[in-house]
Amino acid sequence: MASSSSLFFLTLFILSVISAVTACPPSDRAALLAFKDALTEPDPNTHRVTDINLRGESQDLIFQKLQRTGYMTGNISPEICKLTELSTLVVADWKAISGEIPSCISSSLSSLRILDLTGNQISGEIPADIGKLRRLTVLSLGDNAISGKIPKSIVNLAGLKHLDLSNNQISGELPWNFGNLRMLSRALLSRNELTGSIPKSVFKMNRLADLDLSMNRITGSIPVQLGKMKVLSTLKLDGNSMSGQIPSKLLSNSGMGILNLSRNGFEGAIPDVFGVRTYFMALDLSHNNLTGKIPDSLSSVRFVGHLDLSHNHLCGTIPIGSPFDHLDAASFSDNDCLCGNPLKSCE
Repeated sequence: MASSSSLFFLTLFILSVISAVTACPPSDRAALLAFKDALTEPDPNTHRVTDINLRGESQDLIFQKLQRTGYMTGNISPEICKLTELSTLVVADWKAISGEIPSCISSSLSSLRILDLTGNQISGEIPADIGKLRRLTVLSLGDNAISGKIPKSIVNLAGLKHLDLSNNQISGELPWNFGNLRMLSRALLSRNELTGSIPKSVFKMNRLADLDLSMNRITGSIPVQLGKMKVLSTLKLDGNSMSGQIPSKLLSNSGMGILNLSRNGFEGAIPDVFGVRTYFMALDLSHNNLTGKIPDSLSSVRFVGHLDLSHNHLCGTIPIGSPFDHLDAASFSDNDCLCGNPLKSCE
C-alpha cells in the first residue's frame, strides 16, 4: 500500500505533466487534478511525508512522447525541512535546478537515510554539520557546482555506504580520519580540486570496493595498505600529481579488477608479481615515469582485458602470449626502447 509520500509524488508528477503539455485544455487540467484529489491513502501511522523521489530524464513513455527531459528548474526550498519525518530525498538529474543545499537539512531531517541531489546545478558548500544525519546511508551530490571543503563532520556518518561527490569544485584535503566511514562501499570523488595525500586511515574501510579519486590534485605516494584491502576491486587515481613507486601488493592483489594509475609521476620498475589468479578488466599505468622492462609474469595472468603501458620509459622485449597477443601498438607507444609484437621487431 502506498504511503502519503506516494501521493506527494503523484501530485508533483501530475502538476509537472500539466505544465509540460503545451496549451493543456482547462478540461484536461481539471480532470487530472480531480483524479489526484480522489486518491487518498495516507500513511496509517504518522500521516507524514516520508519519501520524495523526483528524478529527471525519466524513461517513462509520457516524457519520451513529450520529448522533454530535465525540464524542472528552480531550487530546493528550506521549507523541505518542515517534513521532519523524511527518510528519502531524491531530486536528481534535472540539469537546471540550482541554488544551495538548505543548511537546515542537517538539523531538521534526522530520519534522512538517502540524500540524492545528483545531476543539477547546485552550488555553495556541503552543510558543515552534515554529520548530524546519523541515519544517512546514501549521500549523492555528484555532477553539480558544489565548492568548499569536505566537512570534517562527514566522518560521523557511521552508516554511510555510498558517497558520491564527483564532478564538482570541492577543494582541500580528505579528512585525516576518513577511514572512520567503516561501512562505506563506494567513495566517488573524481573530478574535483582535492589536494593532499590519501589518508592511511582508508585502510580501516574493510567494506570499501570502489575508490575513485581521479582527476584531482592528489599528491604523495600510494599507501601500501591499499594493496592489502581484500574487498577493494576498483581503484582510480589517474590524473593526479602522485609519485613514488607502485606497491607490489597492489598488483598482486587477486581481487583488484580495475586499476588506473595513469597520468601521474610514478617511477621505478613495474613489480614482477602477477600470477595465475590475476584478473584485470582494466590496468592502465600509462603517462608515468616507469622504467625497466615489462614483467614476464604478466604473460601468466588469468585475464587482462585492457592494458595500457604507453608514455613511460620502458625498455626491452614485449612478452609473448596472452594478453599481449590481442593488444595493439597504442598500448606500448611512446616508451624508450620497447620492441616486439605489436611494435617493431627486436634487432
